Parts: sequence; C-alpha cells; structure tokens
Amino acid sequence: MSKTFSLAEVAMHKDAEKGLYIVIDDGVYDITNFVDEHPGGAKILKRVAGKDASKQFWKYHNEGVLKKYSEKLRIGSVEEKAKL
Repeated sequence: MSKTFSLAEVAMHKDAEKGLYIVIDDGVYDITNFVDEHPGGAKILKRVAGKDASKQFWKYHNEGVLKKYSEKLRIGSVEEKAKL
C-alpha cells in the first residue's frame, strides 16, 4: 500500500478498462471492483473516477465508512495535495 501516485496517474484511471481510481484526502482508492457494490449506485462513482472525490465523499459519508473500506480499497497515496 506504500505506492505514491501523481494526480495525473490517478486521472488515467477513469474507466473500467484502465481501472477506476479516486482520491479521498491524501489516499488513492481503487474502486474498480466496488462500483457495483456501492449503495448509492455505480453512476456516482463513475462520475468521480480519476478525480479527487474528497468533497463529494465527505458530503455523504463519515469517517467510519472510510475506515470500513480503506483496508480493502486503498492502494496508495497522492504525492501532492489534491485540489478540491
């Protein structure tokens, strides 16, 4: 889990072919296999794939949700502070 990603690398992962990555705060999450499990539906996750989803995530979720899925989905961190 110690891989560091640039925002440009995360941005390349915005479709099912290359995988779906999002940034939440300083973490990078691979949501490719989680999209269909997401209670809010796949559409919302596909809309933020390849981007910093921190603002949208914290609007609808609390820290418990991030802790619950972090071990399963977090693949690294961003090397520079993401822009909200």
